[in-house]
Amino acid sequence: MSLNLDPTSTTASTEAGWLTALRRECVLRRAIILQGQIQDLAPDPLGAGRWLSNRDLALRLLKEQGHAEVVVWDRVHGLSGVDARTWGQLQSQALQGAQAASSREARPGDDYDLGGPPPAPARTVAAASARRGPAVTPEDFLATVALHMLQPDGDRPIAFVIDGASLLFGAASALSEVERGWLLRIGRATREAPVSTAPDTLRRPRTLLLLLADGTPPGLPPTMFLNNPQFGTVTVAAPSREQRQAALLRLAHVFHLEAPLLPGSTVLTDMTDALDGMSLRDLVNLARLSRQQDSPMRPQALIALYRHGTRHSPWESLDRDKLAEARERLGRRVKGQPQAIAAVERVLRRAYTGLAGLQHSQQQRTPKGVLFFVGPTGVGKTELAKALAQFLFGDEEACLRFDMSEFNHEHADQRLVGAPPGYVGHEDGGQLTSAVCQRPFSLLLFDEIEKAHPRILDKFLQILEDGRLTDGRGQTVSFAESMIVFTSNIGAAEIDPDTPDVRAAFVERVREHFCHTLGRPELLGRIGESNIVPFNFITSTDFLVAIGRSKLGPLRQRLREKWGITELVFDDETRILEAIAARVDRSAGGRGMPGALTTCLIDPLSDFLFETLGGPHESRGRSLRVVQLGRGAHLDFEWA
Repeated sequence: MSLNLDPTSTTASTEAGWLTALRRECVLRRAIILQGQIQDLAPDPLGAGRWLSNRDLALRLLKEQGHAEVVVWDRVHGLSGVDARTWGQLQSQALQGAQAASSREARPGDDYDLGGPPPAPARTVAAASARRGPAVTPEDFLATVALHMLQPDGDRPIAFVIDGASLLFGAASALSEVERGWLLRIGRATREAPVSTAPDTLRRPRTLLLLLADGTPPGLPPTMFLNNPQFGTVTVAAPSREQRQAALLRLAHVFHLEAPLLPGSTVLTDMTDALDGMSLRDLVNLARLSRQQDSPMRPQALIALYRHGTRHSPWESLDRDKLAEARERLGRRVKGQPQAIAAVERVLRRAYTGLAGLQHSQQQRTPKGVLFFVGPTGVGKTELAKALAQFLFGDEEACLRFDMSEFNHEHADQRLVGAPPGYVGHEDGGQLTSAVCQRPFSLLLFDEIEKAHPRILDKFLQILEDGRLTDGRGQTVSFAESMIVFTSNIGAAEIDPDTPDVRAAFVERVREHFCHTLGRPELLGRIGESNIVPFNFITSTDFLVAIGRSKLGPLRQRLREKWGITELVFDDETRILEAIAARVDRSAGGRGMPGALTTCLIDPLSDFLFETLGGPHESRGRSLRVVQLGRGAHLDFEWA
């Protein structure tokens, strides 16, 4: 195919590395496996503004190399590149060459019968009369290929191409007898192909079989091509950063953006980095998508629309005014942890300014931020993660929580990324990868990470380094739009709450755990010690009172919605909350305060409403007073 998107561009492009490798292998090998990004696009070096698929470039190179015929076969269309008459001639030449070679050898039992002679040309032409190309079975095609490869190199080398080779054979471990016969024919032909060292043949391309694998290797047994000098492998790599930038400049006149893509501009640099992992076909689709919009778009918004189907990225709404409220808004939900909230605020500010490589960096494929919350149980680590998700994405449900105590055995990583092919549940994908695919703008909370099996931690190396993970189905999932938070209780049982420098003590315990206990110092390096956020021990009554006071707001709202009670009044709110806090076990941190509120306040209030009211209409517009009886947590209620 070709696309004429730029009729004026004259940008010169050097030959891709895989084309150079293919040019070299054509002179050396008898069979070549071409795999990788075969269906991606590349600028046509012979036509300004035109684009070709890598497949078509490979076929063109074979012609330029001197192959007299380039014969392409696939299961759907049969043969292409030659007509029925030419194919019949190739079959006849192959058969005649095999018969001549057999006569010269004249050794009983040694012939080139590789499954019977090919059909006569007349039958092939007749069978192809109703088709676009000659109708040729895999047996006929491979028999002709094998016979040609067994002939000495001549002046007219032929290139035989199997398009979609990955669909020709089944799994290497489950080949049928027919497929084994095909492979035996290919293997024997490449193994027994004549070798010539005549000077006039050393720089000439050879008659060869090219297997186009369409992104994945064909189902060949490894013993057939590994360490086999007759087989070569050429991989078409994903476009590099330079190729993506050159393609953007080539398509600059097509893009409908707020700012033009000019050489050396920040817009061009940022967009090039944001497109990491995308193919050139994706870039062409992006250019077309931008032309479908009513108004010019920012590059990041365009990419978000293309990738996720949304025009607005929550990260783009991270402005200065919103950040100025971060400490206050997070502090409404998490009490007694001002240092932890300040550390989170610093990470968000680095994201906003781009000084930490999170939002506007050249490595936009990595997660937007990584935080490691460590501290005693019940001090607000999970609550702060949920509050951060609410602040960033406007929805607490954007906090995708994974309890790592459920991943404490060796093969639990399959639950995260999905089972390998052939295993039960392979089609379902993994819990982590599927969740990120469905909700790319999210905060990933890995709770109690120290309880996970060490093998699970290896997955996080790839996520933190490359920002991507491949699931069991072979689908690559990007974590570039997510934020990652780990929580842990490492060291909480050993550290004295009265330690002068609690933060340093927790950081030392975390370092010892990763470097010595787990032997994973590289994971700690990916997280970064500056991103370790220790939480304070909660021993003060003031912290518990603050937690209890934060829970009274939802209670008042519920009373207003359900019963129409306009106000819930305390005789002395602080004194009542202190009395309730006195019943809390401090070893559980602040986690016991909601339970104490339920026992001391909510349950008695439920009994009072049930016994005194016949329905919501009786309390509508009234105020309710909470009275403390004595100095304890025993409460009574009366209508104001």
